[in-house]
Amino acid sequence: MKRRQFLKGASVGVGAAAASVVAPAVVSAQESVNWRMVMPWPKGTPGLGTNAERFATMVKEMSNGRLTITVYGAGEIVPPFECMDAVEQGVVEMAHGTPYYWQGKNPALNFFSTIPFGLTAWELSSWLRFGDGQKLWEEAYAEFNVVPFYAGNSGMQAGGWFNKEINSLDDLQGLKMRYAGLGGEAMRRVGANVSMIPPGEIMPAMQSGAIDAAEWVGPWNDLAFGLYQVGKYYYTPAFHEPGPGLEIFIAKDKFEGLAPDLKAIVRCAAQAISENTLADFTFNNLQSYQPLIDKGVEVRQFPDDVIMALAEQSKAAVDEIAAQNDLSGRIAASYLDLVKKGARYGKEFEATGLMQRAKVWGF
Repeated sequence: MKRRQFLKGASVGVGAAAASVVAPAVVSAQESVNWRMVMPWPKGTPGLGTNAERFATMVKEMSNGRLTITVYGAGEIVPPFECMDAVEQGVVEMAHGTPYYWQGKNPALNFFSTIPFGLTAWELSSWLRFGDGQKLWEEAYAEFNVVPFYAGNSGMQAGGWFNKEINSLDDLQGLKMRYAGLGGEAMRRVGANVSMIPPGEIMPAMQSGAIDAAEWVGPWNDLAFGLYQVGKYYYTPAFHEPGPGLEIFIAKDKFEGLAPDLKAIVRCAAQAISENTLADFTFNNLQSYQPLIDKGVEVRQFPDDVIMALAEQSKAAVDEIAAQNDLSGRIAASYLDLVKKGARYGKEFEATGLMQRAKVWGF
């Protein structure tokens, strides 16, 4: 990933210097710490920016003001997709984001966000908390001298907004679209023209005709961003994002320099915000779905042959990542082991239960 001009003034040797420090200076109980946190989305973005700010508020209150975090939205300090660079090079202390935004550094980071047909929100949380996920994530991020913390999930997302119906693979050929993560790679492999546009630029790109389709999050965010105004067909669900994880990551030397109680506060606040974020998205997606439909949106699902073609290409991309090196292979093996166990369990418990519930309530 290219560095922007603002990074040129940062010390090139920050990463190496941090790695060579045996024991960083620890903040004393009397000292106060002021950090800056950047994000790839606009400040105040529902569920994303709002919960990043809640996290900062929690930390300040629990530390009695000893650790203060000022939150900056996309472009206020750094461009949206350069948040990792900014933390890695010491421009800021921390960031809120999602790991697949940094897949250019290491494609295996997709596993800590989401992969097509992969873990759901609670399954991802279980892998990180009780499986090997967190340990593997920290190992992957050690290369960038940052420490990751799980910060929640948006739950099952939408497949996106399209200006025409997708009835076959032919309808995807050359279609200009904004699609994230390995879902975007699968779309590219079946013939779409895929670009990764920052969240705040999706609406203008659709309005101008620069893209013909875009996925963002789900009903709450899609309604707030006004995407129903530029896309007639709303495809659900997202084959590529069954439970995309969010993160907070901190420069390793900064985190290790905190007093023990401040470290504990950061960990606890991150865990609290992870639950809060999923609950926030779940409640507000439920509240926003019917109002979105009332705008005249036509809901569609991708045809089975399109789904199977996307699945084939997604699996191929995952296999290629797993074969890159030992760490990528271990990440993929651990993640996919839980996916396979969850596939049967989810079908026989959750999916069946949800279908029965829909019948009971007349849907």
